[in-house]
Amino acid sequence: MLLYTVKRLALMIPTLLGVMVVTFVVTQFVPGGPVEQLIAEMEGKGAGGEVAAGASLYRGDSGLDPERLSQLRALYGFDQPPLQRFFVMMNNYLRFDFGESYYHHTGVAALVVSRMPVSMSLGLWTFLLVYGLCVPLGIAKAVRHGSQFDLFTSSVLLLGYAIPGFVLGIVLVVLFGGGSFWSVFPIRGLVSDNWRELGFAAKILDYLWHCVLPVTASAVGSLAVMTMLTKNSFLEEIRKKYVLTARAKGLGEGAVLYRHVFRNAIIPIITGFPGYFLASFFTGSLLIETIFSLDGMGLLAYQSVMNRDYPVVLGTLYFFTLLGLFGRLLTDLSYVWADPRISFRRLDE
Repeated sequence: MLLYTVKRLALMIPTLLGVMVVTFVVTQFVPGGPVEQLIAEMEGKGAGGEVAAGASLYRGDSGLDPERLSQLRALYGFDQPPLQRFFVMMNNYLRFDFGESYYHHTGVAALVVSRMPVSMSLGLWTFLLVYGLCVPLGIAKAVRHGSQFDLFTSSVLLLGYAIPGFVLGIVLVVLFGGGSFWSVFPIRGLVSDNWRELGFAAKILDYLWHCVLPVTASAVGSLAVMTMLTKNSFLEEIRKKYVLTARAKGLGEGAVLYRHVFRNAIIPIITGFPGYFLASFFTGSLLIETIFSLDGMGLLAYQSVMNRDYPVVLGTLYFFTLLGLFGRLLTDLSYVWADPRISFRRLDE
């Protein structure tokens, strides 16, 4: 397994490099870059000046002095050849130096860290809610397969899966956020304005109360998928011959289910644990964050793309791609840790 791990780590290098090359090349051809946007603002056109960028790269610079234009290009580093800029960028990224945001005028790392609490809050509670409910509910559905309980819960789960998260978020706001019916839950931010003035217990309750609606909107779709995956995994194991043998020996249903079926059926669930855990912490949902006025990673990603904030776009892409590659590796290795019957020996040879 050690050799397999080393090979996978080695393969991460060209994968990561390929992602960065493609993204960097695309950014070179996207109209309305930071220089054009700044020129448009200087000419009084505002940020919307990028809509005219389909023409020549600097058609709007006719009123600017060439020396001033050169200074603007040097300010953003566009006075260097693209290949040189790419190698300088990658050299900095290897040291986790992601530069400074064009739009926010602050370090990319500090900007990401400031947005992480929102994404981590939504991700953590969504993760705990999904895994905390899908396993017991999936087992109950598998044991009662074909019953009214199974049919009813399947209908509810499929309905939740069919409704997009942002649509469910709007429905929750209308129903419970004071939109048209009851004003039960807050719909802005993760904490109240007077949060710092509250006691310790009151701070926790206030924070959890703010998380109810956005976490619910984020979790419903994943809950349906994970619950059905758990049910199908347990059903497949329950029908195997070793279960019949265990029952023939006189073991009770509880012993058969939790001593034999559980440790085999749970493997597909726990093997996806590392990747889902990392993804839930470091990703955000633009629509959910917009609906509930949350300033997280989803909104930051959208703003960065729209404002052509290349340091944020490329820096976060590098970090999250690297994180995703490690998550996939941990997912593969978790198969071996969860099931000793699986071996990477053939892949190592």
